[in-house]
Amino acid sequence: MAHAQISKYLPPDINPTQAAIAYGCRALPKLNEELQSEDLLTRQKALMALCDLMHDPEHVYMAIRIGCLESLKALLKDTNDLVRIKTTEVLYVMATHNVGRDGFLEHDVIHALSFLLSDPQSACRENLHLAFKHLAQLPAGAKGIVNSSLIPSLVWKLQREEEGIQELLLDTLAACLMEDATEALASRAVPFLKEKLLSANSNIRSKATQALIAVSIPLEGKNQMWQHNVIPILVHLLKDKEEEVQANAAGALMYVTVTTEGKYAALDAEAIRPLLELLHSSLSKARLNAIKVLTMLAEAPEGRKLLQSHVPTLRALEEDTSAAVQRAAQIAVKVIEWKP
Repeated sequence: MAHAQISKYLPPDINPTQAAIAYGCRALPKLNEELQSEDLLTRQKALMALCDLMHDPEHVYMAIRIGCLESLKALLKDTNDLVRIKTTEVLYVMATHNVGRDGFLEHDVIHALSFLLSDPQSACRENLHLAFKHLAQLPAGAKGIVNSSLIPSLVWKLQREEEGIQELLLDTLAACLMEDATEALASRAVPFLKEKLLSANSNIRSKATQALIAVSIPLEGKNQMWQHNVIPILVHLLKDKEEEVQANAAGALMYVTVTTEGKYAALDAEAIRPLLELLHSSLSKARLNAIKVLTMLAEAPEGRKLLQSHVPTLRALEEDTSAAVQRAAQIAVKVIEWKP
């Protein structure tokens, strides 16, 4: 005869670290209540469940609508490390969706996150910078970070964070500096970024050159690039083993060589030869940037003289597969062959 016996094991497919999710439209309101619980374990389980749900933009929309962002902002100040880590993870996942990024701006989440820039937990800081990186992809998000006066802090942190977080910081800075580089230039961003150009990590070199492109757009940025002797390093990076680094270095030189000082600094660093070699790169972006830098250098009499023998190489690029490269090559030839 069979005996009824209650198993001491949990049912299969039950995660004991997550809160039980209520059915249907009651799921998120219940989790929001549990986020505000005084019981630590309840808060932790609610956050674990919320992390999974926030991958769906419909759930993100509903969470914002019922006030979850306010609950999460309060949990950023929690004394428990796991609560802060999971809270920043929820916010980072939310920031991967447009509706989440809009919610960040409407509910001033940027300011709340900024208090964790020096959090002792690296996982917490990494989630924070992932959230900022995704937020900065939206022009309004990048502007929100700039308007929150966080750029000096992000520049300062660039020197002190571990490499993985530095990469996220550089992504955020590159997007924000495209909006406004004023605070960064006043915070010694150029010399700090110059140091990153010498990193052994190719991702950091690539992202640093990308940030320097944004820094070089305003005139003050161009002047600082020349004053801090960044141009010779950029010329050296034209021969980097990574094509993305080469392309971005050429992109930064493209802006810097607009000024007379920048042109002659690049010519003194013997930029023409590596730029000519870059014309054969497999990346159309690298070819385009190299042509534009050569065009800038050809505006100087010395540069024009050195490039006259290379006109056939540029003419060949008028048949390039990229229409932008074709147009740039035609302009370059006209500038080189121009006679006063």
